[in-house]
Amino acid sequence: MIETIHLANEGAYDTTGTQLHGLRKLNFIFGSNGSGKTTISRVIEGSGTFNACIITWAGGAKLETRVYNKDFVERHFDAESSIKGIYTFGENVEVAEKIKTLKGEADEINKTLLGLRRTLLGDDGKGGKKKDRDALGAQLVEDVWSAKKKFDDLDAAFTGLNNNKKNFCERYLTEAATNTAIVRDIADLREDAMTVFSGSLSKAAVLPSQDSSEMLTLESAPILKKKIIGKTDVDIAALIVKLGNSDWVQQGRQYFDQLDDQCPFCQQKTDAAFRKSLEDYFDQSYIDDLATVEKLLKDYAEAVKEILNVLGGTDIIDSPYLERDAYEKDLTALRLALETNVEHIQAKKKEPSTPVTLIDTAPMFAAVAAHIGAANTKVTANNDIIDNLAARKKELISQIWKRLLEDTKGIFTKFKTDSGALDSAINALETKIGKSSTELEAKQSEIEENEKKITSIKPTIDAINKLLKSFGFTNFHLVESAESGFYEVKRPDGSDAKKTLSEGEKSFITFLYFYYLVEGSFSSSGGTNDRVVVFDDPVSSLDADILFIVCNLIKKVVAEMRTGTSPIKQVFVLTHNVYFHKEVTFDKKRSAGKAKADETFWVVRKSSARSVLVSHDENPIKSSYELLWREIRQKPPSDTAIQNVMRRILEHYFKFYGGITPEDIIEKFDGKDKTICNTLLSWVNDGSHFAVDDLYMACDPGLIDRYLIVFQRIFEVSDHGAHFKMMMGDDYQELPIAANDDQENVVAFPQAGAT
Repeated sequence: MIETIHLANEGAYDTTGTQLHGLRKLNFIFGSNGSGKTTISRVIEGSGTFNACIITWAGGAKLETRVYNKDFVERHFDAESSIKGIYTFGENVEVAEKIKTLKGEADEINKTLLGLRRTLLGDDGKGGKKKDRDALGAQLVEDVWSAKKKFDDLDAAFTGLNNNKKNFCERYLTEAATNTAIVRDIADLREDAMTVFSGSLSKAAVLPSQDSSEMLTLESAPILKKKIIGKTDVDIAALIVKLGNSDWVQQGRQYFDQLDDQCPFCQQKTDAAFRKSLEDYFDQSYIDDLATVEKLLKDYAEAVKEILNVLGGTDIIDSPYLERDAYEKDLTALRLALETNVEHIQAKKKEPSTPVTLIDTAPMFAAVAAHIGAANTKVTANNDIIDNLAARKKELISQIWKRLLEDTKGIFTKFKTDSGALDSAINALETKIGKSSTELEAKQSEIEENEKKITSIKPTIDAINKLLKSFGFTNFHLVESAESGFYEVKRPDGSDAKKTLSEGEKSFITFLYFYYLVEGSFSSSGGTNDRVVVFDDPVSSLDADILFIVCNLIKKVVAEMRTGTSPIKQVFVLTHNVYFHKEVTFDKKRSAGKAKADETFWVVRKSSARSVLVSHDENPIKSSYELLWREIRQKPPSDTAIQNVMRRILEHYFKFYGGITPEDIIEKFDGKDKTICNTLLSWVNDGSHFAVDDLYMACDPGLIDRYLIVFQRIFEVSDHGAHFKMMMGDDYQELPIAANDDQENVVAFPQAGAT
């Protein structure tokens, strides 16, 4: 059945809209003409387009609708064509019982189906397991989006997803199922991203490296550790060895040669034998060793210069891939060591007899080479990225997603567990729903086949004609049309009566036609399908006695619905007729006027701006006079109806009370209030016209308070204030100062404004 009807942007309902909610099996809706009742019946029927109006069906299961309103009358009795026949069951008891049994079985299946759908989708079709599953998905969206904030500086990996939570989460789930990338540290990913996602990549030159093997070979030359001295078997050798002044003697020889054999130390003239001894001592072997040291010094110094020029060149120093500070520190240490070694070799040259040990520069060369190697690794990586940029981007993006997946492993594991359980439950429910739906369709097909065996339009003709005759309508009746499956309305002489029916006759036969349609169908099957029935003002143009019959027929439909075994599952009754409403709602079992558990009461209240639906816990319509006072007590009052409401109350009360002269009351007012009072008491000149029909008189919304003040004062100045106070009940408030034309600010009627 219908649980909620939202009405908006249609007829008397504005864009904000209003709502019938918490609907039950039986729903009474009272409202004046033009307030929007027919819009409700049309929305339920669903034959038009009502884009802003929404009906919520229990368990999402939509039922057939049978709607009686003016559209129904126009379609079936105002049209030129014959009246469509209504198929109802004939007298085959055996088939009828079988249909009843099948319908009971179908109802049980449908009950199970509704339970399954309620579990799956909730009472309103928007809850249940589906809602729980949607809520899990929505929470994952928020959790994943929140986790993404840690990766905001890597948004290039999420191109196209950075502004859409839902799409981002969908990609997240895809990555969770397919991503096989390695898990890397976030700092490393950020470093790679600076290169891969850079928009200004360019190839870099490889840093030059220097082979230090020759330098290390020179540093280990044996000559450095050798004591270079003269020949030991010369007579002067013993003295030189004893004094250990071989290097001193060698250095003095150049001066000896310049002084023509005169000793540079003692200034004594030497002989040829002494020169011969010196020459023999510093023989060719000694000279060759000195030449070796000289060459070593030259080769080493040149190698140092070349290496330092390369290692200190701009090709290396200016490279953005080099850890420059650390490199220059190690290069300085190497330079110092090399320069020191040059000095050591120079010392060896000066004092050949002294062994020299050079600084081992191998570790220093290794340190410098390590910096260059690290830089070249980055250069190679950079160049590889450029050569394979598309593939590298893809790889890095995959690794970033993998990092995100790793960071949210706990969130995803919980989601997978919870959603897995819900998905299993939903799949099981959908399987059961599918099975039950198939069973229900099969059962309904069987019902339809049996219905075709016994349904006919003839029983409906007989039943309607019988009722017409019993209520005194003897000058017309229904007959089968020459066209199969249709009716015609005929006079006793056989002439067509459809166009000559009075309004009352047409209204009554139309209602009877609809009454049997509630139980039947326009086809030979479908008579037992579950349905919602709507009666929208079915008593227009009917006499009081016929109105009573219509009430009883509607009550019969309601009683059948309440058995729980009828195809009728819900009834709506809409009217503006107070008497009809009182008759059709009368139920002696209703406790103190309170609504029963299976029924609701509503009033459609209309102002100049909009109509709204107001729910009541009890029947809001007690009498026409009470209804008028209820409108006075309403906050805020209707700006379109309030004037006539006040006039009707005054007419009803003062005519009933008698002995009141309206002219005397009018004379007790002054200025504009006198004009208003005269308007409210205008029934004096018009008899009882206004007791039945509304007379519209413009009432500016800004004057409503003033009209209400004058209305209250009429009772007070005529000594009937006690009646006003009684009818206002808890809403009564004492009136302060009476308004007149000289006042700038009119005193507001206490009940007219907001609470």
